[in-house]
Amino acid sequence: MKQALFQPERINQVWSVDFMSNSLWDGRTFRLLNIVDDYNREILTMEANLSIPALRLIRVLEYLKEFRGLPEIIRMDNGPEFISYKLECWCKENKIRLVHPLI
Repeated sequence: MKQALFQPERINQVWSVDFMSNSLWDGRTFRLLNIVDDYNREILTMEANLSIPALRLIRVLEYLKEFRGLPEIIRMDNGPEFISYKLECWCKENKIRLVHPLI
């Protein structure tokens, strides 16, 4: 059964984090990390690289923390970067609830 997404009531309440992939001219795949504030759909960052592991994602979130603050909730899928123990610990330390879709 599908569930309706929680609708945030203010900035920094819920962020969505996701990856997109594409290929370079030489066949190598690159990843694009997108972080969006779900309240106003503001794109907080877009990072491109050949690889964006969990530690890189944490570094990006730390950067956002400096000038934007952090959300109460982060929505993300079940990709390997998002189910990392390191990311889970970082979110707990920063009092952020991780929300993964029901499968």
